[in-house]
Amino acid sequence: MEVKQNLWTKDFIFISIINFFLMIVMYMLMVTIAPFAVEEYGASASMAGLVSGIFIIGTLSARIGTGRVIESIGSRRILLFGMIISVIAVALYFIAHSLPILLIVRFIHGIGLGIASTATGTMIAQIIPASRRGEGIGYFSLSTVLATAIGPFFGIYLSQHVEFTWIFIFSLALGLVGLAMFFFVDKRPEEAPQEIVEVKDTPKGLANYIEKSALPIAAVILLAGIGYSGVLSFLSFYAKEANLVDAASFFFLIYAVAILISRPFSGKLLDRKGGTFVVVPSLVLFAGGLLLLSQTHTGFILLIAGAIIGLGFGNFQSCAQAIALIGVPIKRIGIATSTFYIFLDFGFGFGPYFLGNVATAYGYRDLYMILAGLVVVALVLYLLISRKKQPAIQ
Repeated sequence: MEVKQNLWTKDFIFISIINFFLMIVMYMLMVTIAPFAVEEYGASASMAGLVSGIFIIGTLSARIGTGRVIESIGSRRILLFGMIISVIAVALYFIAHSLPILLIVRFIHGIGLGIASTATGTMIAQIIPASRRGEGIGYFSLSTVLATAIGPFFGIYLSQHVEFTWIFIFSLALGLVGLAMFFFVDKRPEEAPQEIVEVKDTPKGLANYIEKSALPIAAVILLAGIGYSGVLSFLSFYAKEANLVDAASFFFLIYAVAILISRPFSGKLLDRKGGTFVVVPSLVLFAGGLLLLSQTHTGFILLIAGAIIGLGFGNFQSCAQAIALIGVPIKRIGIATSTFYIFLDFGFGFGPYFLGNVATAYGYRDLYMILAGLVVVALVLYLLISRKKQPAIQ
């Protein structure tokens, strides 16, 4: 009888909590920094959008090189470096007394987050047993999923009840607690089980920064990420237009609850049945949730759409990350993780820019119908990819 390898180790729990704190700060500031720029510095709408979006540019620029550096010096050192940059950047918000300085601080913060979150994803992939990789990454990704709900909730709540400085104080406190927790993480990449034979030849050129085997599923997550960016960026505007503001404040909490309920099952199904068994229904649910969102006229239906989107995109995101690591040599896991996040961040970061033009031209209801169609395209792309090659998760 095969012994089930332990997943919930101290390192797994601590790294997940560290990632949770990093992401809460990211999303809390993501939804509040643009209004802050307008109120404090009289920034225009476009400049306020840049203040928010330049963070993603910093994150993307950091991810491109982080995977390669992890391969050279290890993910633990890179995580410490990224966390230190993140904490310093949050501290610098207190002295960002002009728009140019705020833009620089946001960019630096994005770099720190990009480095640190790539390292946490890599470390998790290195320490979890290969036989439970889908389940483990599924549980780990809850740290991000919950942050996407709790971060905006805290950010909006604090901005309505206290001065904005307290948001910076709360963010700095979370960063310092996460940094303190880092020193209790003692698992190093070289101690991870060598479950996969390492490559003999050192890749050159673009292969130093991008894992080729992760590109197909990364292309699918790019399309899905654009779809979810439309929810993240325009739901508040849509809810205001439809007079559903009260219900919309609970949308992301319902989204997170749906994922919490389903994640224990979806991760195990991924390990036992393979990617297609989870990906296809997840993308179908995601497209259906967006379609329902486009036809919403009551708060109840809005929240039902949130639950369906959570079951869809929330489970697909973690499943896709696990698929991106299938068959990747242990030495290349950092680059594969970086490749996955680059495409996801690109969808999150640049999607709203293009979707804003669509919303202006056609309205929010039509926007969500179009995004439902985009997710169907993502599903078709995945089916084409899986037909060519769909490795099973052992």
